[in-house]
Amino acid sequence: MLESIRHHDIVELRLTRPPVNALNPELVRRLRKAVGDAPAQGARGIVLSGRPGMFSAGLDVPELLQLDRAALVAFWQDFFGLCAALAASPIPIVAAIGGHSPAGGAVLSIFCDYRVMARSADPAKPFRIGLNEVQVGLSVPEVIQCALRRLVGTYRAERMVVAGQMLEPEQALKIGLVDELTGAEEVLPCALAWLGDLLKLPPQAMAATRLLARSDLIGLFADPTRLSVEEFGDAWFGAETQTTLKALVAQLRKS
Repeated sequence: MLESIRHHDIVELRLTRPPVNALNPELVRRLRKAVGDAPAQGARGIVLSGRPGMFSAGLDVPELLQLDRAALVAFWQDFFGLCAALAASPIPIVAAIGGHSPAGGAVLSIFCDYRVMARSADPAKPFRIGLNEVQVGLSVPEVIQCALRRLVGTYRAERMVVAGQMLEPEQALKIGLVDELTGAEEVLPCALAWLGDLLKLPPQAMAATRLLARSDLIGLFADPTRLSVEEFGDAWFGAETQTTLKALVAQLRKS
């Protein structure tokens, strides 16, 4: 599900859950722990990556639909805990987005420090990134919307999340959803290069300045009531969401 690969003082956490790196409870727990453990293991930076063509397809909806309410709420607590770990990491994190990154995949990337995304080798089949939760019957939680606004601005974020908009890489770069585009084979080298340049700076000054600069992002998780985990659990089991998600699963099984 998850590989840890050292590149000197940078650790790459590579999602390796076939076929599309869908986020289920176990992967979320493992990734949350790996992000939290990295500094104590001597890492000075983290690259979060997936496989060529697919960063992460987001939530594993078929598996999550099998959970009862208590297990689902526990999953959402872990997922928000992972987002908090990415936001508050004392070492910088780059998302190396080697392909499609819808929904939960895009969420992980927006809590990182920097995002490098691949262009598809086939212009007729471009990669896409975005928060398309509304399209599958889910609302976008406040903390995630706030993190998105931080990148693309309030009005742009509103239009994106309300419509569940998915963007091609050039569009994502233009509005600031990603920071850099490159060929698929260069995504990891570019992510490592960006981190390497950052880590050449005086470490104490860089770390202290980074902490202040990200205080708004970290602060999103200071008040547990903002996470609305229980409300999200209620919405998950609502008729509209269940109908839409089950239709999505049925469509995926046919494809």
